[in-house]
Amino acid sequence: MGVAIINKVLNNNVVIANHPSYGEIVIIGKGIGFNRKRDDEISLENADKMFVLTGKKEQEDYKKLLPEIDEKHQGAIIEAINHISKRVSGSVNEYIHVGMTDHLLFALNRIENGLSIKNPFLVETSTLYPFEYEIAKEVIEILEIKTGISLPEGEAGFITLHIHSALTNKELAKVNQHSQLVTHLINLIEEQMQIDIDKESIDYVRLVRHLRYTIDRVLRGEKVEEPEILTTLLKDEYPLCYNLAWKLMKIMQQHLKEQVCDAEAIYLTMHLQRLQKKIT
Repeated sequence: MGVAIINKVLNNNVVIANHPSYGEIVIIGKGIGFNRKRDDEISLENADKMFVLTGKKEQEDYKKLLPEIDEKHQGAIIEAINHISKRVSGSVNEYIHVGMTDHLLFALNRIENGLSIKNPFLVETSTLYPFEYEIAKEVIEILEIKTGISLPEGEAGFITLHIHSALTNKELAKVNQHSQLVTHLINLIEEQMQIDIDKESIDYVRLVRHLRYTIDRVLRGEKVEEPEILTTLLKDEYPLCYNLAWKLMKIMQQHLKEQVCDAEAIYLTMHLQRLQKKIT
């Protein structure tokens, strides 16, 4: 792995260094910055983790963030992020070191100060991204073991979005918006159909995932086929569900600022009719 030249010691566990091949890198390892100074050579063999933050803003954000972190918290956060990297197949966007560190630090500090934020999108988030949610709960366990601080379940939802963003290279803001959009659509369905959907039911899981896949298709510009006979049948047999499907599509269109294929109404109607059938 070679050696690098230290540019800045952020704390005992993290240094910024210049590497002959990769340029500016972040090196993480227990005690790796202790008694080190600028221009010292450092062997990468001693590093637990090395990564490159290519964006200037990302570099500056990370440099500003780390000196403020309590070392116990930092060690727990580093272990949590390493756990995420080991649990997933494929590469994880390196910005997770900035975004996740910032979020977990803020979350730990909030709980220490007796503050807690409710997560109104937890159920939909856990249903949309079950794999990421499972890892998020493991992250919370690691943090509790390492720091003694127990984060509330709602935090698992926020962590899930960070993990999904890092896995898919999607901006966190976009991932968050889409999760909120699904929640908004579910709330509208319950309101319009005057029902409380069982959030543990397979029909709910299918509906939430269908809404997510619809959003993904719309953003990719994909179209689904529209069997005319089925359209006529659903429109005549289930007019309430069919009209509600069109309302949902219009809301998606407004939020996503993209055209929603007419044929999506068919598949939404079938999901809605399945819910209606359960209560009639």
